[in-house]
Amino acid sequence: MAPRLEPLRTERLLLRPFSDADLPSVIGIQAAAETHPHEPAPASPAQARTQFDLWRRHWADHGFGYVAVVEHRSGTVVGVGGVQRSDLDGRGVLNLYYRFRPDAWGRGYAPEMARAILAWVDRAVPHLPVVIVTNIDNKPARRVADKLGFREYKRDLYRGMPAVYYRRPTAADGRPRPGTAATG
Repeated sequence: MAPRLEPLRTERLLLRPFSDADLPSVIGIQAAAETHPHEPAPASPAQARTQFDLWRRHWADHGFGYVAVVEHRSGTVVGVGGVQRSDLDGRGVLNLYYRFRPDAWGRGYAPEMARAILAWVDRAVPHLPVVIVTNIDNKPARRVADKLGFREYKRDLYRGMPAVYYRRPTAADGRPRPGTAATG
């Protein structure tokens, strides 16, 4: 098991494990049509609760996972994100996820959250590749992937929808991950 992900602070955000009190915020984010503009439909409230329970189970099993993204200034949960173990094409990976309330869009919270999470990944589970899978039409999510230095490596269906698959460059690719120093 990886070292436990302790709460992380960025300039504007607190990234922490979910608590029971976060359930209404998570359902509000995951079940809102506004937060799923590139998908046919959002999760139902019951499905969002199931996601929440699965995310907390991942924490119990692995010591890390998706987090509540809390704005320092207001104390409000403005999004969810982080990394979880997943299997992609028969290979273990960490899936980097981010979804925010519409009133938090355009503020740079997704890359700010992701950079802090990726710095933790580099220290705690550097052997697992990190991927982002997003709807092909989700230009904001794709811009975040580009800002983070991820590279598109394939296009395929994901849960029946056309998707773009990104991964971070690794030392095996002949170049260091963004934000890490090259070693000789």
